[in-house]
Amino acid sequence: MSLASNANQAGRNVSLLFLVLPFWLTRRPEAESPIWARRSLIFFITGLTVRYLLWRFSYGLNAESRLALGLSLLLVVAEAWLLLTALLPLWLSWRRYPDRRNQALQLQQAWQRTAWRPSVDIFVPTYGEPPQVLERTLRGCLGQTYVHTTVWVLDDSGREEIEALALRLGCRYRHRPRRAHAKAGNLNDGLRHSQAELVAVFDADFIPQEHFLERCIGFLQAPDVALVQTPQSFINADPVMRNLALEPWILPDEESFYRWIEPVRDGWGAVVCAGTSFLARREALIQVGGFNEQALSEDFVTGIALREHGWKLVYLQEKLSAGMAAESMDDFVRQRQRWASGTLQSLWLASGPLRARNLSLGQRLSYLEGVLHWLNTLPRLILMLMPLSVGLLGIVPLQFNSEALIQHLLPLWGTVLLSIGWLNRGSRAALLSELTSWVLTIPLTLTVISGVLGKTLGFHVTPKDRRRDRAGWSWRLTLPLLVLSALNSVNLIRVMQTLLIGANPAGSITLIWASLNLLGTLIALRACWDPAVQDPSPWFEVNKRATTETSRGDQGECVVTAISESGAELWFEAPLSSPANNARLQWTREMPSLPLTVIATAGSRQLVHWAALNEKQTCALLHWLYQRPGCWPQRTPPKEWMALLMVLKRLLAGSPPPRPFQRSLVPLSATNDYPHRHERSMNLTPPAPLRTLFRRKNRSRRPRKITPTLPAQHTQG
Repeated sequence: MSLASNANQAGRNVSLLFLVLPFWLTRRPEAESPIWARRSLIFFITGLTVRYLLWRFSYGLNAESRLALGLSLLLVVAEAWLLLTALLPLWLSWRRYPDRRNQALQLQQAWQRTAWRPSVDIFVPTYGEPPQVLERTLRGCLGQTYVHTTVWVLDDSGREEIEALALRLGCRYRHRPRRAHAKAGNLNDGLRHSQAELVAVFDADFIPQEHFLERCIGFLQAPDVALVQTPQSFINADPVMRNLALEPWILPDEESFYRWIEPVRDGWGAVVCAGTSFLARREALIQVGGFNEQALSEDFVTGIALREHGWKLVYLQEKLSAGMAAESMDDFVRQRQRWASGTLQSLWLASGPLRARNLSLGQRLSYLEGVLHWLNTLPRLILMLMPLSVGLLGIVPLQFNSEALIQHLLPLWGTVLLSIGWLNRGSRAALLSELTSWVLTIPLTLTVISGVLGKTLGFHVTPKDRRRDRAGWSWRLTLPLLVLSALNSVNLIRVMQTLLIGANPAGSITLIWASLNLLGTLIALRACWDPAVQDPSPWFEVNKRATTETSRGDQGECVVTAISESGAELWFEAPLSSPANNARLQWTREMPSLPLTVIATAGSRQLVHWAALNEKQTCALLHWLYQRPGCWPQRTPPKEWMALLMVLKRLLAGSPPPRPFQRSLVPLSATNDYPHRHERSMNLTPPAPLRTLFRRKNRSRRPRKITPTLPAQHTQG
């Protein structure tokens, strides 16, 4: 007995020692660490994964009955699939991968010293997007500092107001007589009717910064480079962030792809074309037959075709444009279903990741990793449903005790929790990333099954800039989650009952498992509640000193805390400084002052709308909001445990709907720093008080009832 006790104690000590290595390796940011630190952690996680799976297959199966054994095998196979596929992106990151931002500056300077000034056709395909959304994009395209451009509006809806908009702004307008092959067909029609040496593509809601082309053209000096892809940023919060009021606490769902996965694939020469915000060489596109019209994900397959024909694709990890994220949870899920369907369809195509020729093993695995991402939804569904067997069937689908968990599960999952955010450079959290999975798993599983059977979804444009007068659910998402929540509730009650009477051999561990499963479904339900939206314009969080001036010449000092195309929110040190309706606001010398109308006042805070703006003022405002270099900061989320506490608070206490002074805000840089000079980042930790901006001696005038806050100061990365 003593020997067994000593052995168990030794096993616990070894398990705890396993956690020392990730603590030590992650003490510095990954980007500043030597390559051996990343590789050591990858090797260590792989070893712990193999060790855990050997234990699960050897000693972790419940063989008390055929049903118990079947459920145990199903669970362990799902676990093994998810763990092993999760190792693939880690091993792909074994190789050094480039950060081309400094290279972009060098190539830009070298290119500008030459006489090469290629003509550029800028394609903006549109099909039903609101004119005000399209106008933002067209103004951004027309405002490029590189002047040898022609902006094409490729309108597949044939709307007269879009043709009038294009002609008013000075764009070429094209409406093809027969709409076929969706976006790919529209882009190919544009290729046939234009002739510039280079082609840039922006979706109708993606607004380029003014120096987009100047930053990208330098890469195309190399004759074998076909395409330069840049990240996608977003001017509004995605539904998960907004519905749970987690904008300051988590990053957008796509952030890990553009901050980690794409750079890793760039290291293998397997950059994925993302369908917007890229610059391509016409010669290369013509050689591969244009954009692939057989593929639902024409961007993904066209990129592979370019690689197959020997062309290079490069990835510039610099935020040079921004678009609109899906505005409702239903739109968000449908968009992901379309992506999944298109990626799975590519498996059967000649230029897909399986059948394309002239790819190295690393390149093929890089492309296939994107397919595996969507196939993982089926084993995820198994993990979501398996805890129900404990209370509803009386079967624990794995054999374990506390010692086994400490010796095998704790080292693996502890290391993953400590390491995953470090390995992906802060772009994806270990647990918070599962928030979207709880909502997406069931609908994506149906999409994956249809895709495997050869059925694909049609192409549908994600609705943008819509007003929503009433809050509500998407019942096609909510009903499955309601059923799952009800089953999990019954399951938890049954587990507690068996625990109280001593009939549960797994004890408190199954109670924790069932509780976490119920918690996950409830959070997913809360995330599906879309609030009412009266003002669909994107609003941005800023920290910018400003001056108000009335028609009589009276001036007041304030701080712009939020801003949009429709107005701004201001904070005054004292309510007496509030402007009248005939005042003007100026916060930068780069643009003229804007007339404002006071809409609402709350203590020292004031909501204003812009009065009638002339063309010059409108252009200046749109430029400052969307087109300035460096306006989209690199965001750094707070510690994950803090964000998890906030998620629980949102679940228990809820969150008020967006309204003035309490909006869904996306951070916007208030300066014009170029990222290549010093990388900007915005820390999303709880912000500092507004009053720290003012350095007046009279402290008695500090606002008491309302204490607005500003984002923390930008840090140098």
